[in-house]
Amino acid sequence: MTTLILTVAGADRPGLVSAVADVVDAHSGNWENSRLAELAGTFAGVIEISVAPDRVDDLRAALGVLDGLLTVTVHAVTSNAGSDASASPTAQRITLTVLGNDRPGIVREVSGVLHAHALSIESMTTETRDAAMAGGRLFESSVTATVPASADLDALRAALERLATEIQVDITLD
Repeated sequence: MTTLILTVAGADRPGLVSAVADVVDAHSGNWENSRLAELAGTFAGVIEISVAPDRVDDLRAALGVLDGLLTVTVHAVTSNAGSDASASPTAQRITLTVLGNDRPGIVREVSGVLHAHALSIESMTTETRDAAMAGGRLFESSVTATVPASADLDALRAALERLATEIQVDITLD
């Protein structure tokens, strides 16, 4: 089987997931994993599918029919895609939460520290919302990252603590 990653985006409305699933099924593909969400009236997502190698071209062409309903981009997974740090038996996962007053640059700053310590982000959610008592906006994020065996967790923790002080947010590392 060939693994494909589909990225999809379009104006949110009923039936978008069904439309993609119908095309995948019509080409004997299997819907493996997905992350789908509605954000600001736009439906967006990432979908992992598997399909027989001889059906890939036909599936790509059929997904093009969804143009106008959804923009679909197809990415072929390369054979070495699983050779990153997360495949290492000595790699571990951490969860990081960030909470504080919203301001530009929080994601850039936090992801920069993770990158500097060779962590790979597996999943990340972010949200801004009205601060109930204080006014303004709150920023909240949850990150799951893979830590290679070579990473210095004490140095990572110290860097995150410095960053939390600099940008005045709470960062919790589990």
